[in-house]
Amino acid sequence: MPHAPLKRAAALCCALLALSAGVAYGSGALVEVDNLVLHADGGFQPRQLPARAFAPIDFEGHVEFASKDGGPPPVLRQAIIDFDRDGRLSVSGLPVCAPESVAEASTEEARVACRGAIVGTGRIDAVISLASGPVEATSPLTLFNGPQLNGNPTVVVHARTTVPATQTYAIVVPIKRRHGAFRYRAVLDIPPLAGGRGAITHIEVKVGRRYSTDGQRRSYVSARCSDGILRTHGRFSFDDGTVVDGSVEKFCRAR
Repeated sequence: MPHAPLKRAAALCCALLALSAGVAYGSGALVEVDNLVLHADGGFQPRQLPARAFAPIDFEGHVEFASKDGGPPPVLRQAIIDFDRDGRLSVSGLPVCAPESVAEASTEEARVACRGAIVGTGRIDAVISLASGPVEATSPLTLFNGPQLNGNPTVVVHARTTVPATQTYAIVVPIKRRHGAFRYRAVLDIPPLAGGRGAITHIEVKVGRRYSTDGQRRSYVSARCSDGILRTHGRFSFDDGTVVDGSVEKFCRAR
């Protein structure tokens, strides 16, 4: 149906508005689009922020993908995330992790090799469709400050799975500066998992890093509360043609 993607996008816009309320009051959001079931939650600390100056924050979030029919969920191919103009990323003086230095490393080896560049951690789960039946796979996630690309910062997302065989991922995520309501855009292109037989079922991340450079204390992520709301816009594309598009509004308190 030619209008199906538009219906899917509109459905998510409403659902993500519900998510903003969920973040504010401690619950999550449940979204159903065709056969896809998505549950998401998240938040940031501290909630009270300066109205003009930027202050350090930490944030965390998780998203779960499932299907109504009980089979594997659709395969996520790309995630595009836009971050509010009241957020700020600082990488000046922060060590850099080259993706090739962790491309064959285990989680422990990668974290040792690029210890100074860690900006976040988490976990990713997937279901692998094998001839013998579905098998669950899981891996720790590590987010490293990556090398600049065209003058913009990047994040190196590292994971390693061992089902059905060992496979290591070191994905470079460019973070482009923007103008207008959103300050940054991050684009994550997800490579095929297990030769295309894997579908992501769960992602959780915690992001935040304090560090010193030139005698000054810095924070990888900072924010202010100029209008009482921090906005995030997301667009998620799946291999079955499903496109999920919408915005999240999270409340903050100005001080």
